[in-house]
Amino acid sequence: QFLATILTRRHAGSVADRQGPQQAVRRGVAALLASGLIYAAAAWLPAPAGLRYLVLIAGRLLVGFGESLMMTGVLTWGVGLAGPRRSGKVMSWVGMAMYGSLAVGAPLGQALYGHAGFGAVSLGVILVPMLAGLLSLTVPPIQARGGSRTLGFMQVVGLIWRPGVTLALQGVGFAAIGAFVSLYFHHEQWPHAGWALSAFGVAFVLARVFFGKLPDRLGGPEIARIFLLIELCGLLVLGLAPALPLALLGAGVTGFGCSLVFPALGVEVVGQVPAESRGTALGAYAAFQDMAYGVTGPLTGLLAMWLGYRSVFVAAAACAALGIGLAVHILHRDRARAAARG
Repeated sequence: QFLATILTRRHAGSVADRQGPQQAVRRGVAALLASGLIYAAAAWLPAPAGLRYLVLIAGRLLVGFGESLMMTGVLTWGVGLAGPRRSGKVMSWVGMAMYGSLAVGAPLGQALYGHAGFGAVSLGVILVPMLAGLLSLTVPPIQARGGSRTLGFMQVVGLIWRPGVTLALQGVGFAAIGAFVSLYFHHEQWPHAGWALSAFGVAFVLARVFFGKLPDRLGGPEIARIFLLIELCGLLVLGLAPALPLALLGAGVTGFGCSLVFPALGVEVVGQVPAESRGTALGAYAAFQDMAYGVTGPLTGLLAMWLGYRSVFVAAAACAALGIGLAVHILHRDRARAAARG
């Protein structure tokens, strides 16, 4: 799924810019509906298990494609409606909606599977995108700004790679907790590993609710620097914790720190590109996060084999430190440009 998402961000951004974000959202809905139909085929198809497994993989690839279109389209649509000056707040609320759906969807899917099998899960995957598509019809459309003036994908990457790489460095901490915190707790013989994920998620959401306006008010690189420092501290507390309470505290502090980096640096991205290339820029920006999520698990898994689970979180803290340095560089560059213009 991550692979499909990364490889289709360019297409999603092009659709959002040239045909309008509502078209990207509708295509995303169609892809997610198709994935539900494929899941149903995998559940009920009278075929060997190996063939049904391949069908299921095809469904996962479509989920990645649909997610790419949906997220790029919704972000571009939201910024278009609210205006670039509120882009940080838009990204904060879109992120809360996305992570909230993950929090609700996993136990709901497990309940459906436990009561009625995978066929019921596939019906849910069909129903939910249908509701999303109907709801999107109530949102005022915005006109596509693209055309011959739209920048190419690699041109956009050349403009936004600094905030993109900073975002990827932040994403290592999020991915490390998602992949290894349960194994870490089990190794240390601490109970309630799920509480660590809950602490991370609650702190993440609370930070966006109470501080989601800060990137628009104070500037993206400054907020990114502060929250990357909070993430770094949380990861060190988690990785070096001698007992369960400090580990839970570290997970919560990490969630708080991770919360505003995406919208903060997203403000920088929106300001770096012309309006007609905004969808491509947001798609490329999100792809940096996708790459971090996709490679962190395998690479830190090797590190855990060599040096233990604690090393995973210390390494993630080192990545956050690199992100702080890059955020400071972006901040100084922006100030130098502002001084030159003024």
